[in-house]
Amino acid sequence: MTEKEASLFNMIQQTPNLRSGLADTLIAQIESGDLKPGQRLPTEQAIMTATGVSRTVVREALATLRAKGLINTRQGLGAFVANDPNPRSFSIVPNDLESIDEVLRVLELRLGIEVEAAGLASVRRTDEDIVRIKERLDALDAAIAAGGYGAEEDFAFHRSILVATQNSYYARLFDTFGSAMVPRQWARLDVMTPAERLKHAGRMRKEHHAIFSAILEGDEAGARRSIRGHLTKSAARFEDLRGQAYRMN
Repeated sequence: MTEKEASLFNMIQQTPNLRSGLADTLIAQIESGDLKPGQRLPTEQAIMTATGVSRTVVREALATLRAKGLINTRQGLGAFVANDPNPRSFSIVPNDLESIDEVLRVLELRLGIEVEAAGLASVRRTDEDIVRIKERLDALDAAIAAGGYGAEEDFAFHRSILVATQNSYYARLFDTFGSAMVPRQWARLDVMTPAERLKHAGRMRKEHHAIFSAILEGDEAGARRSIRGHLTKSAARFEDLRGQAYRMN
């Protein structure tokens, strides 16, 4: 491995999730052009030596890149950057969200999408949209009240707001993400006390109902403010989880 190639991996050992950290590093290098189409990647052993990670971690990271169409392997020769490594479609799958940092990035993306969408929905929604959003909200309330995560119901509620923009591209974009937009694996309800779960459920209900009320009333500024507050608070909760994880290590 050359000195330049070794420099690609300098930060891997400091990444909380080694596989996603290694994959992200390689993806960034491919997208920036530092790793060029057709270029051979360092061997598994060379990457292991540079990063200190296990062979399993290296292979899982390379598998992630293959699944995204960014690299291909040649029998007996190794892995190479794909000749056309730029992805033709974009998606977020649950496996992408293996660290809190990744969840926070998704929430940041959602802020950019959903704040604008809520504003549009508040001034464009039809009576049918209001009925649909309310049905999704009721289903979410019921799921949380029953002690569940409500991930599918949460996704359906937020998607119904995007539908109410009357701009089909919003919902189509959300559909490419699927329920990964609401990362159930990080809800951590299982470690909460009954009192904490009750408090969490009450907070979630209050935030979602504020969003619905603003859209129902045609309050564009209020709709934007409510959904921004909801997603920002969600991000703050994940920031707290990240801090707890670092303190435990």
